[in-house]
Amino acid sequence: MLLAGQRPGVDPLAAHFGETWKALVPVRGQPMLSRVVRTLLDCPSIDRIVILAQAPAALSARPDTAWLAREPRIGFEASIASISQSVAAAAGTSAPWPVLVTTAYHALLTPAMVEDFIAGVGDADVAVALVERANLLARYPGNKRTWLKFRGGAYSGANLFALTGDRARAALDLWAGVEQDRKRGWKLVAAFGPLLLLRALSRTMTLRAGLAAAGRRLGIKARPVVLRQPEAAIDVDKPADHELAESILSVRG
Repeated sequence: MLLAGQRPGVDPLAAHFGETWKALVPVRGQPMLSRVVRTLLDCPSIDRIVILAQAPAALSARPDTAWLAREPRIGFEASIASISQSVAAAAGTSAPWPVLVTTAYHALLTPAMVEDFIAGVGDADVAVALVERANLLARYPGNKRTWLKFRGGAYSGANLFALTGDRARAALDLWAGVEQDRKRGWKLVAAFGPLLLLRALSRTMTLRAGLAAAGRRLGIKARPVVLRQPEAAIDVDKPADHELAESILSVRG
């Protein structure tokens, strides 16, 4: 499932590049949406791609994205009130279980990242991809991310999520309640209760233990998957991200 919507109003990155839709901002001469879809189509583990957006038809109406509407492995769905509600509505229906969720702004995504993440999901109901801070900053020292701090390290999300079956709906329900605070790590943890928040703030638990405890509160098995590729944590949300992504892609060739 590919999230290609945006918040109401003018998106600053889209406006910076003279676009209406952030997903159509070009990176190295190709709309981000097309770039990410091509990456997913190259993944052996991906059977079908469902693109969620407020205006699906607009995303495939241009000459450089028209191919999306003709590709038999791609479907479009109109998103609804929130990201979590949109994912919940499509999961298990137009997007059959298990579901991989990522975004159209993951311009540096590679098939290796996707396959490494999927290989790490195991028997979890919900899995979340992350990158460790030391790994990212060793390669890109000036990059700014939102960090979740645990004993043994700090981590940034990599915009890859696995929902393996109907039990994952408990996590989507929680997501709906904290969606507006996704950039405030402590508020996310607080949703699981004061004890978990205290342990997170005092950094007396590891990432794996923290996510496992959060999962138990929901009656599910939750697991982090720490990716080795630092670029997995870099999505394109602002002009500085765009500049970095173009630089990285120019080296990749």
